[in-house]
Amino acid sequence: MNDEPTGKTLTDGSATDWERLRHMSDADSHAAVVSDPDIIPTDEDFWRNAKVVLPERKPTITIRLDADVLAWLKNQGKGYQTRINAILRSYMNAQNDGVSNNPKT
Repeated sequence: MNDEPTGKTLTDGSATDWERLRHMSDADSHAAVVSDPDIIPTDEDFWRNAKVVLPERKPTITIRLDADVLAWLKNQGKGYQTRINAILRSYMNAQNDGVSNNPKT
């Protein structure tokens, strides 16, 4: 394992002690995982029929929105495009009496 950190340092106000994690040995990291009550151990049988399922690619579009609507969406925090999608999906499902054409609801 390389001792040098890679990538950017997160500045999102996370409560994670990244410095402590960077200095943990592999054995310490493994011990922490094994002792975590939320971890469900897996074995080869679990992975035998596993398949990689990639998310469906969303098409890129251009949409014209009123400036105040866009500002409101952006002011709600990160992920405003995801929020637009969720709002439109909710409306679509309501028009279809709650019947979704997509299992991602």
